[in-house]
Amino acid sequence: MIKLADLIKELESNIPDHEQINRAISVSSVGWHIEHSLLAINNIISALKNSEPGKYSWKFNPIRTLVLTMKNIPRGKGKAPEIVMPDDNIDEEKLKKHIQETLEKINIIERLNPDSHFEHPFFGMLDLKPSVKFLEIHTNHHIKIIKDILK
Repeated sequence: MIKLADLIKELESNIPDHEQINRAISVSSVGWHIEHSLLAINNIISALKNSEPGKYSWKFNPIRTLVLTMKNIPRGKGKAPEIVMPDDNIDEEKLKKHIQETLEKINIIERLNPDSHFEHPFFGMLDLKPSVKFLEIHTNHHIKIIKDILK
């Protein structure tokens, strides 16, 4: 699996095309997919950092197991929570700034307790390792959509 920093840099490489839309692929622009991915990364890292590791509790979740094993999120099957929905003001400078903030923020991950966790709306509680794997899968999912928009 490609590391998160490399995926963020790949998102960054698509910033010049941030206004591009292909409604046959997605109702959202390339910029929306970039910003949504960055919001997800930053919010999940914040949740991991602010979690109480002693309260982590694993429970089986078949959807989580399938997605993390297949390393794929089916298109059109989920709805993003409001907290990771970009606003309408997406511009090149904002995206560049958010990329840099995110690249800095991912450095926090290596210092977190392995039982740091967050509650995913579909997958339930994820501790650190599957959280990072999810972020990689989720970001790659949106990179694939961006590539299809730009074809």
